[in-house]
Amino acid sequence: MAAARTLVIVESPSKAKTIGKFLGSRYKVVASVGHVRDLPRSKLGIDIENDFEPRYINIRGKGDVIKELRKEAKKASKIYLATDPDREGEAISWHLANLLQIDPATPCRIVFNEITKKAIKEAIKNPRPIDLSLVDAQQARRVLDRLVGYQISPLLWKKVRRGLSAGRVQSAALKIICDRELEIRNFQPEEYWTITASFKKDKPFTAKLTTKDGKKLTIANGEENEEIVKTLRDGRFIVQKVEEKDRQRKPSPPFTTSSLQQDASNKINFTTKKTMMIAQQLYEGVEIKGMGTVGLVSYIRTDSVRISDEAREAAREYITRELGEDYYGGSVYTNRKKDVQDAHEAIRPSHVELEPESIKDQLTKDQYSLYRLIWNRFLASQMAPARARSVSADIENSGYGLRASGSKLLFDGFLKVYDNSRDEEEEKWLPELSQGEELHAEDITGEQNFTQPPARFTEASLVRDLEEKNIGRPSTYAPIVATLGDRKYIKKEKKSLVPTELGFTVTDLLADYFHEIVDAGFTADMEDRLDEIEARGTRWKNVIEDFYKDFSVELERANEEIERMEPEEELTGETCEICGKPMAIKHGRFGDFIACTGYPECRNTRPIIRKTGVKCPDCGGDILEKRSKRGRLFYGCSNYPECNKVFWSRPVDKKCPKCGSLMVEKKMKETDYECSNSECKYRE
Repeated sequence: MAAARTLVIVESPSKAKTIGKFLGSRYKVVASVGHVRDLPRSKLGIDIENDFEPRYINIRGKGDVIKELRKEAKKASKIYLATDPDREGEAISWHLANLLQIDPATPCRIVFNEITKKAIKEAIKNPRPIDLSLVDAQQARRVLDRLVGYQISPLLWKKVRRGLSAGRVQSAALKIICDRELEIRNFQPEEYWTITASFKKDKPFTAKLTTKDGKKLTIANGEENEEIVKTLRDGRFIVQKVEEKDRQRKPSPPFTTSSLQQDASNKINFTTKKTMMIAQQLYEGVEIKGMGTVGLVSYIRTDSVRISDEAREAAREYITRELGEDYYGGSVYTNRKKDVQDAHEAIRPSHVELEPESIKDQLTKDQYSLYRLIWNRFLASQMAPARARSVSADIENSGYGLRASGSKLLFDGFLKVYDNSRDEEEEKWLPELSQGEELHAEDITGEQNFTQPPARFTEASLVRDLEEKNIGRPSTYAPIVATLGDRKYIKKEKKSLVPTELGFTVTDLLADYFHEIVDAGFTADMEDRLDEIEARGTRWKNVIEDFYKDFSVELERANEEIERMEPEEELTGETCEICGKPMAIKHGRFGDFIACTGYPECRNTRPIIRKTGVKCPDCGGDILEKRSKRGRLFYGCSNYPECNKVFWSRPVDKKCPKCGSLMVEKKMKETDYECSNSECKYRE
């Protein structure tokens, strides 16, 4: 009979595969495939009368997984629960302990920040009991979100439209987007002028008008601009002061979940959802030649900027060896909020010696892009500051003050690997100027400007705003944005998040009847109270009870007072060819479509046509986005059924240089496009 093995339970099969290779034959590593128990989907699942006791059930479809876990547990000599090192992971371990009849007070829980052989072995040596404060913090969030979502959402279905939802963090985020849109709509632009003088001494340079008699100057209209320009042309430009100073620019700390999402959006155009999906792949493990499956980055859900001494030493060795000692800075970063999350590290490469370029051909294009971003940011965080010399010259003419400035880089430091200032002006340096020197302007120009409204939120700027306002947690940001889009509360225009009329309708209703749910301040305070459960052991049911007292009253009032409403229709600008009434975008079970506003008298409908901008190679018709009866996206000719040309990948307006067929998008390792002709294997 084979000797009993130690059972290690993780969440994902890919993680199990990576860890199994590290631990060897004396261990059996299996996956729970996420949660095994949860609140029921079909009902509230919380006994409000019995101190908000959650009624957990085994998740439907997980029967075989649970059966297999119990079978392996019976055969094991010891069981370690190795789910993710956060609240959610702790709760999964607690539920597993319950299912497998493991005492949570025994040392059954192991945690690791990165999936490396050393980290796993170290974790096995240091098991601990399940942290019930972490579990309670997760339960409180789960119960609170369920109470809000499962009781407001049916109200929205009944009073507004089926398929809508509300949420503790989701609704506050939507209100922020709607408020910004109202700010933009109500914005009144104001005119102002800027005056620039152009000079040449050895090299050309410019100076901008900033003051009048030592006070900040605002030029409000064209008449004022012309008067000042005339005065400057008639007067003399005298250099009053020249000042040079050296300045340092320090690197940013390594990534947190939030800063990774923001930078991935700004630098490599990833959505928050895509960033987290690719980061999870890098964390769980990628096959690397000669090394097997390797976890390339540390744990990806963290609020911390701290790194371990070991990681700092690895960075020091790499930087001094590859770049020289001058480039090593060794900065130590501490977290602003001294809270429970400090137990985690920042997001960093698990093996700094695995340079992105050296493993590029073993990663997908997206994995490479994100890994390079994480690797560069971590390395830069440990490098020396960049040093620059700046020079400014104050120039006076008839009581008006102008300023010319320039700078030059003395030492690139961390900028050698990671430049976080894409929009920074190009380096420029002023010619030698001396106090009292008279300058002769080659040109003096005034330019009309108007104040601009605040910008709409992008995913990156929304994440930054939510983090600054302490709304939600970084791990929730990606699903929040996805849900707002799925519910048609917002739409994307290029990269901007724009609220729809439905989004405004729902926000206004919630603001009238559930003010606290959409209030950023209340949501942030609640986040702090939820953190206290984890940090200080606050009883989680007390937090829920305090919230529910007022919420239940608001819920009752809303059900009684809100009358059935319809959000304003989104008109297309077209008229119905049957009855002449306006056509509008409607939302159905199977997606959006265009319908006559004269319904039910007029039932004219038509699909929404989305052009790809590519012409059919067979007949010259437009290639359109379409969906099959099963909902699969494909691309077909607008002249169907006369022309039945079809592509299953998005075609691009580019012909194959080998056979002349249209190319299609194909995001793979080293491949962006491939030939649509299946017999031609051309790729690029």
